[in-house]
Amino acid sequence: MRRSCRLSLHAVPLAVLALAAAGARAQAPVPVPAPSAPLAPMALKPSTQLTPTPRGDQVRQRPILLQADELRARPDLDAVAEGDVQFRRAGTFIRADRLTYDSPEDLAVARGQVRIEREGSIYRGPELQLKVQRFEGFFLQPEFEFLQLGSGGRADRVDFIDSSRSRLTNALYSSCPRDGSQDPDWLLTTSRIRLDMEANEGLAEGAVLRFLGVPILGAPVLSFPLSDDRKTGWLPPDIGLSSRSGFEFGVPYYWNIAPNRDATFTPTLLTRRGLAGTAQFRYLELHDSGQLQLHLLPRDRVAERSRHAWTFEHDGNRADWRYKAFLFRVSDDAYWEDFPKQIHSFTPRLLPLDVQGERVLQTPFGPGLAYARLLNWQVLTAKDPTAAIVAPYQRSPQLGLRLEPTLPGRLHGVLETELNRFTRPSVGGVKDDALTGWRAHALGQVSRRFGSAGWWLTPKLTLNAASYATDQPMSDGARHASRVIPTYSTEGGMVFERPSRWFGQAMRQTLEPRLLYANTPYRDQSRLPNFDSADRDFNVVTLFDDKTFSGIDRVADAHQLTAGVVTRLVHAASGAELLRLGLAQRLLFRDQRVTVPPAGQPLTSRVSNLLLDGATSLLPGWTLDAAFEYNPDTRRTVRSNATVLYQPGPFRTISANYLLTRGLSEQLGVGWQWPIYRGTARPVGASGGCGGTLYAVGRLNYSLQDSRMTGLIAGVEYDAGCWIGRLVAERQSTARNRATTQLSLQLELVGLSRLGSNALQVLKDNIPGYRLLRDPHGVPPPIADPSGP
Repeated sequence: MRRSCRLSLHAVPLAVLALAAAGARAQAPVPVPAPSAPLAPMALKPSTQLTPTPRGDQVRQRPILLQADELRARPDLDAVAEGDVQFRRAGTFIRADRLTYDSPEDLAVARGQVRIEREGSIYRGPELQLKVQRFEGFFLQPEFEFLQLGSGGRADRVDFIDSSRSRLTNALYSSCPRDGSQDPDWLLTTSRIRLDMEANEGLAEGAVLRFLGVPILGAPVLSFPLSDDRKTGWLPPDIGLSSRSGFEFGVPYYWNIAPNRDATFTPTLLTRRGLAGTAQFRYLELHDSGQLQLHLLPRDRVAERSRHAWTFEHDGNRADWRYKAFLFRVSDDAYWEDFPKQIHSFTPRLLPLDVQGERVLQTPFGPGLAYARLLNWQVLTAKDPTAAIVAPYQRSPQLGLRLEPTLPGRLHGVLETELNRFTRPSVGGVKDDALTGWRAHALGQVSRRFGSAGWWLTPKLTLNAASYATDQPMSDGARHASRVIPTYSTEGGMVFERPSRWFGQAMRQTLEPRLLYANTPYRDQSRLPNFDSADRDFNVVTLFDDKTFSGIDRVADAHQLTAGVVTRLVHAASGAELLRLGLAQRLLFRDQRVTVPPAGQPLTSRVSNLLLDGATSLLPGWTLDAAFEYNPDTRRTVRSNATVLYQPGPFRTISANYLLTRGLSEQLGVGWQWPIYRGTARPVGASGGCGGTLYAVGRLNYSLQDSRMTGLIAGVEYDAGCWIGRLVAERQSTARNRATTQLSLQLELVGLSRLGSNALQVLKDNIPGYRLLRDPHGVPPPIADPSGP
């Protein structure tokens, strides 16, 4: 009959506390998630433990638990265990066929089928010698596994120097399946690896990375981080192909200057243009944060000149002050076409220089805000004359003050006063003859809200005053002018609710009527300059606003009533809105004589266009959102925007978007992420196998009015389990007959890093509902906040 023995021993000197001749065997320990993994040159997730692993004296006081089929022990000297041996102490678990423990030396020698687990790492092999408390020793021919990453490998020998440092000889590493005779799809081989957990540094000598049996990367010495902390060193290369610059190859160097500062330098070879360089510096101080980026091409062989771009972003606050800046400048007008990846702006031909600051005030009249701003533009031209761009006005400077005075009788007041200097930037070195000059304005409002949870009524009185001093004569020959325009408005609404049941579920349906009355007298403003006023977008928000135009310079005369109603279907338990339908229309009691270009003509219709909008997610997996502007006179839709999104499951999304502005544009957009092939022939990750999943990804923008494609992103992603391959082509229209094409190829080795051009941001920004196949790895994480815990 087999006997199960269990021995509990404290730290040296050895004391036998219990010896059971029979009893239940101890359960295997649950591996503790590790905050880092030795062989992974990548950024890892932090540990989810709520308390740190005990160290020092706390570890030394922990007992030793030894269990085996046969156990012989001499108190304070040694112990010999044979047959299914289990040894535990301070987070270290050893399992073997035979184990001897020398108490004075604190030395454990294990042979046979040896297995050791510590902090989420598992080693298996034939022989282990370890000084347990100091975690000093060696393991012969081990196979290792990192549970957090699902990766591992093998080595000829592992030397444990202490609990933080180790050395591996002739090691192989991969996250692909390592069973069978064939090599895994990707394999990292090294002659020697030195790991230092405290320094967060790993050094691999003679490192060679093979993919599908082909060497793709080699380095005499490869340095990498061992956790999610940032570390100075070379990052994986960036590889791409552009129709304007040719083949692009860059190798980033990351400099971890301090916990709150870092920099990245990327020398890049462009086969058509020459050598280029990119630098980025980031900082996060207690009160300030920002980044500086520079792109430099000393000698462009195509343009035959030096070219550059720089960007500076800053955000800061001190006491009651807050300030920020966004500066973006390039060397020439064609920069946005030749280097689209370097233009980090939603308007690639309008590059801002925007510096602003504000301060919270406590005045005798109530709380306030003082602010100042300087806004200039660099306007980039295009070779195609049909792609001309109108330069916006610059504010140099803009000075303002906002107050919310304390008023009696539950009145709410707002006062804004501002001084602006308006100038126009040159376009292609030429300035137009538009008016420039100074404007001072004051905008005051007084309102009072009445109502309860089911209804409200808010009357409001607004006063808009402005004074001008122009550099050039206005249409009447004068250089000075002023005007004061009052507006009275009243807005009210109600909310009705009732319980309902749809598709067998409890719902709550609402009915929300709403009215807005506005009255503004007519004032002739035709001779005044127009620095910042334009027609506002026609939607629910602007329709229920007493301002017809944006900006200050034009105030529309109005005597009108806006009426609308919305009904919603809300899930009774979760509160999620499953359906929304609404319509609104404006009634004009007199002609609107004040207009802004391109309209130009007075508005004589007594009924505005009808606005209909709605959204629903009642159908599982489907989301619909649409808005239509209907002209009752012409009985035609003037504008429409409709979006449909189908997401039946993870990594499956198809979307379509239709945009119409009659007479100006009509566009159709389609986006997708969908599996098109799922292999079953071989296990995922087996060399030469096809057991992965192939996804098609992309987005197409097509102009129905011009009958041409305005933008295209198309590619494929192949997920083999332990690696992901991406091939993405992006074609961006820069003019009617001009376009820029870029090709990105990326190989993501799960548990290691990414190689090639990063197309993930392009996919996330352009494909609605797109999801990453894996969590991001291999990129330095954001700088930690030094003021945090």
